[in-house]
Amino acid sequence: MEKKRGTFSGGLGFVLAAASSAIGLGNLWRFPYLAAQYGGGIFILVYIILALTFGFALMTTEIAIGRKTKKSPIVAYRKISEKFTFVGYLAALVPTIILPYYCVIGGWVLRYIFVYVQGLTTEAATDSFFGGFIGDTFSPLFYFLIFLILTTLVVIAGVEKGIEKASKILMPILLVIIIGISVYIMFIPGTLEGIRYYLVPAFDKFSFKTVCAAMGQMFFSLSLAMGIMVTYGSYIKDDVSLTKSVNQIEIFDTVVALLAGFLVIPIVYAFSGEAGLTANGPGLMFVSLPKIFAQMAGGRIMGFAFFMLVLFTAVTSSVSVMEAIVSSLMDRFKLSRGKACAITIIVSIILGVPSSMGNGAWANIKILGMDFLSFFDYLSNSVLMPLVALGTSIMIGWVVGTKTVTDEVTRNGEKFGRKKLYEFMIKYASPVLLIIILVVYSLAQFGFIKM
Repeated sequence: MEKKRGTFSGGLGFVLAAASSAIGLGNLWRFPYLAAQYGGGIFILVYIILALTFGFALMTTEIAIGRKTKKSPIVAYRKISEKFTFVGYLAALVPTIILPYYCVIGGWVLRYIFVYVQGLTTEAATDSFFGGFIGDTFSPLFYFLIFLILTTLVVIAGVEKGIEKASKILMPILLVIIIGISVYIMFIPGTLEGIRYYLVPAFDKFSFKTVCAAMGQMFFSLSLAMGIMVTYGSYIKDDVSLTKSVNQIEIFDTVVALLAGFLVIPIVYAFSGEAGLTANGPGLMFVSLPKIFAQMAGGRIMGFAFFMLVLFTAVTSSVSVMEAIVSSLMDRFKLSRGKACAITIIVSIILGVPSSMGNGAWANIKILGMDFLSFFDYLSNSVLMPLVALGTSIMIGWVVGTKTVTDEVTRNGEKFGRKKLYEFMIKYASPVLLIIILVVYSLAQFGFIKM
């Protein structure tokens, strides 16, 4: 058991760590293919509106709960209201489900880095490469374990020496690579049309499913409703400005999310048109992009740089997901960081193996018609995270009162500029929107209604 709870060194350390958490596979892998599937510009417009309203309200709430209680989700929710202790357990369950399959996908990224190091640019571009890799039994498991080990090494080092230090090193590298690739893409013939498709909203492509997809992406991208922001909030010193920190995290995440789509969508559009964007869905990064890298001058270097970027973002996010689990175990069961990490590794392997083999040896095993990885993604993003957000909104908005959060935000005399928006969102808009999305999207998922 740790005698003293870890803390970030200051506001910058917290912002970089929280932004690193938000800027992960949710942005580099998930955001581009969802934007491609749901009309490009209109998806982005809906996402930004949700991030600046709903996302802002929930992020402020979670960080404030963490700093007020100085505890991770399970204990933090109990300290705010014993009636909502179950929400804390749900919040701790979400990262427990996400971490294993996240590390599986992180392992896929590692594999592609080695592909470009070896110069296998043409082989990676074939239709059978990605399917053959994830369909193999041992290779995906090997890379999954390497990625899990990389994540654990950062987490076991602690808050300031591990998480904060890694974020301060990786974030600047990440931004440099993003800017470099973005400039390079602008000079590729045909990408301007792709940029137009990506940024200009086509309102005829708007649907309720666009809102649902953008909402799910917002949870994933901003690291909301999964215990991470509560955990990181518990490590913030009392003199750090919450409003300033939330604003900076929002800016970081939104800019990088937009740049992530900018790195993928225009270039795929230039080489394959709109059909190329929507053909592969989640496999957009691993199927469409390697084909394009193989056609480009300097494609090997471009492919390596891109997947290194994805690796950096994937590691910083998986660290935050694992830390949410480890911190919950430490607070709830009074375990040392080492023991909590060991338990997390065991659970991650137990759940990660079926996620990895669900496209290969266990491909015939389905849960509600989905392979293991797809099911875990659906369960965490479309069921548990909306439930956690709903429980949090009801607890703060209707049970303990918004004053619990607003007092924490303004405790150092700082102004809460969006206070009225916050109170409206957390008390009225968020619960209604979450209930509608949770019910309608679940019914649509299993074919009871069409969206």
